[in-house]
Amino acid sequence: MSASPSRDTPSQRRIREDVRDGAMVMAFSGLASTAVAMALLLLVRLAG
Repeated sequence: MSASPSRDTPSQRRIREDVRDGAMVMAFSGLASTAVAMALLLLVRLAG
């Protein structure tokens, strides 16, 4: 048995996984904000 922890433990995340998750959140946030802004712009143009 080895004293070092196993590389296959799911509880330990790598930094690149955290960075990837952060990038996904930023991308989703940007797309969601853009979609809401476009919907509001369309609504204002159709109403006015």
